[in-house]
Amino acid sequence: MSEQQHPPQQAPRRQVLTVLLGVLACGLVLFVWQLGRTGLVDETPPLFAASARAMAETGDWLTPRVNGLPRYDKPPLVYWLMGLGYLLPAQQIWNPLGTWAACLPSALSSVAVMLSLAATLLRWPQGRHHVAITAFSAALAFGLSPLVLLWSRIAVSDALFSACLAITLLLFWCGYATAEPARCPWWLAWVVLGLAVLAKGPVAVVLSAITLILFAWRQADGRRLLARLKPWPGLLITALVAVPWYAAELWVEGQPFWDSFFGYHNLQRFTGVVNNHLQPWWFFLPVLVVASLPFTPLLLQGLLASMRCRRASLPPEQSLQLFAACWLLAVLGFFTLAATKLPSYWIPATPAAALLVALAAQVRPPRWARLATLALVAVLAVGLAVSPRWIPLINDPELPTLPAELLASGLVLRAALWFGLSLLLGVALMRPRWSGGWLLGLQLPLLLYVPTAHLPLLALGDGVRQLPVRRIAADVLALRRPREPLAMVGILKPSLHYYTRQVVLFEGIAPVGLINLSDRLARERRQGWTPSAPHPQATLLVVIDQRTAQLPYWWSLPHQELASEGLYRLWRVQHSALARQALALQQAGVPGPDWQQPRPERY
Repeated sequence: MSEQQHPPQQAPRRQVLTVLLGVLACGLVLFVWQLGRTGLVDETPPLFAASARAMAETGDWLTPRVNGLPRYDKPPLVYWLMGLGYLLPAQQIWNPLGTWAACLPSALSSVAVMLSLAATLLRWPQGRHHVAITAFSAALAFGLSPLVLLWSRIAVSDALFSACLAITLLLFWCGYATAEPARCPWWLAWVVLGLAVLAKGPVAVVLSAITLILFAWRQADGRRLLARLKPWPGLLITALVAVPWYAAELWVEGQPFWDSFFGYHNLQRFTGVVNNHLQPWWFFLPVLVVASLPFTPLLLQGLLASMRCRRASLPPEQSLQLFAACWLLAVLGFFTLAATKLPSYWIPATPAAALLVALAAQVRPPRWARLATLALVAVLAVGLAVSPRWIPLINDPELPTLPAELLASGLVLRAALWFGLSLLLGVALMRPRWSGGWLLGLQLPLLLYVPTAHLPLLALGDGVRQLPVRRIAADVLALRRPREPLAMVGILKPSLHYYTRQVVLFEGIAPVGLINLSDRLARERRQGWTPSAPHPQATLLVVIDQRTAQLPYWWSLPHQELASEGLYRLWRVQHSALARQALALQQAGVPGPDWQQPRPERY
């Protein structure tokens, strides 16, 4: 009899529990192990962390605020979750860098996605063989994605949004596929969709709608999908979850919130290029390749297999591969049309990519897909093994000692050993009788690579790039006079605000930055900051990087150097001297201050 007449059975309960516990352990190793051991990564994570900490300390849980200004970039869900971590006592003892509380929501979000993928495949197997292995492999295919590994350990909203959207879409599919609707309440997906809207904004609804429309068209079963999902009452539930905060924020903050969040951070990001993130239309194609390394050939095989079938209804419980393909194509199509493109925009597609990878490997993959995957593993292993040849070519002004420290650590060569072991296992498991565990054999050495090489590499990078900022922040706290203003020019690090808890005036490297700084000291107002006249005794602290400090208009400014940490110098400058230098620059033809012109506040 055909598999359609006898659909695959759910995994036994004991096996389900064993697999989910294994997935949970792997997720904790990948994302929670040693969380908080490194500092916040500039430039965006300190803004999230500072806003969340301010909510916890001030009790204002409505409007995120950072550096004395409202922050309208993202809705509040990620700030609320981070803020709960900052409410825990004795932060200075167990969370001195502030990263545990700030990064935990991202880490747990990705663990939740791993569990959701495995649970879905265990409850609705997409084949009669290797059910547990496929579920485990799907979870690892997601967790080992290079993009997921990076974004699940930083304090931003992308991992949380991806998790909310992934759980929403999996629940939508489960509601469609199940033969017993009571076991998968239709309203639950709409509640989680409301949380996704609170995590990132209306884009959650748009991506969900595109996915469902594509799936309904390819599956040719829109009537059942509508009947099971109940979109109109569902959208009402989503609105009841998400809209109250938006309404309250609009009521309190008014037009600035509307213009910034909906106008700039949603509409303008889609229709125009912001923050110089201009990319070609094909930008997400290489991102697709990199995000699933080294399993990209399996992803392409799974995508081709799902799209190759003719437009006709599959058994609902056997349509997950097609649904995952529609999900991935929805993200690809939507963000390809957007004018502003960032690699993090691909993260909502990574759960779908993991499903396609695991399902492509469930039945013995085509020889070309297996050989191409092994070739990629070999390229990565060899590339890492010859790192002593290319590491000295790294030339980043912010990381001057990185090449020497990488070579001395031996961590890149350790990573090469794990990729080499993955290659050997992949070759050994090419025999037909091991085909079910072939993908898992490739993944397990890469799982071990994370705690033994990947995390130490992140710690090394933190010591080179972020430790000098933390040290200069400590110098600021030790040397700052009462009510003395603080500025940072040249290389801008918002973590300086986070670690000093002071309002920081940030200005760039151009000469007008010096003029702006002088004018802002005298005229700008923000929460926790009041302007002051440049009387003879007034001073300010300036954190400046060594390249900017060598520019004539800064070096000729009378200053006292108080401290030096890595690239950064801490100067004390007289207000009056700064004002004279600004006037001299204007008399030399530099345009006047432009800080009041409409522009999004970066920090």
